[in-house]
Amino acid sequence: MGDEKVLRGGETPPASSKKSWLKSALGYFFAAACLVWVFHDVDVRQVWPHIRNVDPWWVAIAILGNLLAYVCQGLRWSVLLRPVGRVTTAQSTQAIYAGLFASGVLPLKAGELVRAYIVARWLQVKMAAIVPSMLVERFFDGVWLALGLILTMIFVPLPRNLLEAGDILGILLVIATGMLFYVIARPNKTITTTTTLSENRPFESEGRKHFHWIGGTFDGVVSGLRAIGLSRYSGLAFAASSGLLLLQALSFWLVMYAYGLRLSFFVGTAIFLILHLGTALPNAPANVGSYQFFTVVGLTLFGVDKTYAAGFSVVVFVLLTLPLSLLGFVSLSRSGTTLLTVREEINRFYSKW
Repeated sequence: MGDEKVLRGGETPPASSKKSWLKSALGYFFAAACLVWVFHDVDVRQVWPHIRNVDPWWVAIAILGNLLAYVCQGLRWSVLLRPVGRVTTAQSTQAIYAGLFASGVLPLKAGELVRAYIVARWLQVKMAAIVPSMLVERFFDGVWLALGLILTMIFVPLPRNLLEAGDILGILLVIATGMLFYVIARPNKTITTTTTLSENRPFESEGRKHFHWIGGTFDGVVSGLRAIGLSRYSGLAFAASSGLLLLQALSFWLVMYAYGLRLSFFVGTAIFLILHLGTALPNAPANVGSYQFFTVVGLTLFGVDKTYAAGFSVVVFVLLTLPLSLLGFVSLSRSGTTLLTVREEINRFYSKW
């Protein structure tokens, strides 16, 4: 009774809520600091003429290319989900667009969990069953990012900081590759999940049940990774990853061209890679702040004036983010669920960790 009163009175909010609030606050603070740095010495009057002269035809092609990039991701994801269930490319792309909309209005890249929830609901499986496919996606992205850096380095002398970031990425990829091959190659043992065991112990403490749930989830993720690794479709998913990165880089460079930045495609790709690496960690909704910061950093490293770069960082953000958010809103509304429902499920998922 006493515990119930405390919960109802709201005097002691769950620790998970406090942690979530703190993470969100840090993300917003980082975004604000980035925006202050980007615009603190920029003359806005010099920015507007460049924005007004943006070429709409190149912009249209860039937006189309950016939308198609996520169709490539949808194809890849539908292939990686084969061991779990059948999802068409159209369905997986719809879930990805819905996730992009959620990431645009919620902090900490919540859209990743949103798309996982939608697909899990369609397939009638637990969200944990979807996680392995998303981990493999991130691994493929890392491999293609590293390959993109190597290819760009052949044609463009890259800044030292970017080369150091590439070295770190390479080390992380070697570690991730070793872990993935270990999971795939290890003997296929029958796993009796600790979650099932805990269900047969009704008087077990909450702490032990929580530990068993995490252990069972981990076993499920490992089994899912092994199933994907042994699938004959993994090669197709890896190839589709190249289309995703290439179309995103091309779209970014086309907006540069439309804005009047006549830099080579390889320089544009290098700047896009800086942006991609810089915004990889969860932060504010839609990567506001960090998106502008790393775009300006990348451009100034290649000799572009900061005022010119700051204006472009706003233009490219709006042009490549807004259409995705609008399409994502439609996709979420047609998915059979609402953002409020998804948020409740995500909070429930986070609370178990």
